[in-house]
Amino acid sequence: MLPLDDLLAVVRELLNPKVSRSELDRCLRRHGVCNLRDLKPTTRRPAHKPLKAYEPGYLHVDVKYLPQMADEDRRRYLLVAIDRATRWVFVRIYPARTVANARRFLRDLDRVLTDNGKVFTDRLFGRRRRAATGNHDFDRLAPPIRPQTNEMVEQFNGGIEDVLQSHRFRSGKDLEQTILRYVRLYNSQLPQSVLKDRTPIDALKGWHRQKPVLFKKRPYTQNGM
Repeated sequence: MLPLDDLLAVVRELLNPKVSRSELDRCLRRHGVCNLRDLKPTTRRPAHKPLKAYEPGYLHVDVKYLPQMADEDRRRYLLVAIDRATRWVFVRIYPARTVANARRFLRDLDRVLTDNGKVFTDRLFGRRRRAATGNHDFDRLAPPIRPQTNEMVEQFNGGIEDVLQSHRFRSGKDLEQTILRYVRLYNSQLPQSVLKDRTPIDALKGWHRQKPVLFKKRPYTQNGM
């Protein structure tokens, strides 16, 4: 669901660096998917109450299973944090889904909005309902059964899943490098309508100009991206 030029950037980064704009356009036409308006769903999604606006630094967090590669003895886990104000994404891949790894991932963050995964909390819901003990490192949670609260990180994970399904990876390292390339592409080259057609890095730079006190260092675009 990307405009042609944005889709071209994705294809060149992840599939074929030599493809031209006209070749990609002919491919889309050949498969009958060249018009974005025709691809939009006809049924409207239920409207959610708009999320409160926040300054940079308020993050949504989630964990995603990664497929096990032939050269690996177990599957790994992708931890994702996405900033609500700028949609900037930060990821790390860990060999185990543990509180210790969650602590490593979140140690520099002080305001976190996450789902109710056990690596982030010691409270329980459902028939074994229990309040948080207060002893867990990360016990500030979104309400349960509220998917719209964590929707933006789940949408990003959907993009990661598309990458996983459309590639044949040679090794665990190949998988990891592809995910990191996708994250760099997402942060620096893909404009988002919710950001008024800016990229996350452009949104970060805008906030830095507006409120530099929020930042420990100046946001910049990585070389080659």
